[in-house]
This record gives sequence, structure tokens and C-alpha cells, in this order.
Amino acid sequence: MTRHHRPSGTTSGLDFLTPDNWSADQALAVVELLDDLRERICRHYQLALHELLREQRAPPMKPHLNDVDDPF
Repeated sequence: MTRHHRPSGTTSGLDFLTPDNWSADQALAVVELLDDLRERICRHYQLALHELLREQRAPPMKPHLNDVDDPF
């Protein structure tokens, strides 16, 4: 079984299989539904999501020399 990269970075969870016999209209309807859902979630949680993404994507902080105990 091939594992696909997910934007969330998760490697386990429920598999969601999309039928390979959807019409283009059906596929577009699902895409539009997901777009609407994303828009509503982002509108409601915009500030919290922005802060969380900033924290998760920020490079690790290097300790300042003053923060490290000097053994000498």
C-alpha cells in the first residue's frame, strides 16, 4: 500500500477512497463543498489558525548565550 503525503503531516487515520467513476460534475460539487467548508472554518477561526500555523512553521529558536549556564 502506498502512503500519500497529507498536508497535515499525519501518516495514519481513516482512508478515504474517492470513487473513480464520479462525473466531472460530481467531483466539482465535492471540491466546491470543501472550499465552502474551508472558508467558513477560516472565517470563524482566522486569528487562532494564523497563530497556530505561525507557531508550527517557525524555525526552532536557538538559545542565546546568556540563557546557557556557564560552567566556568
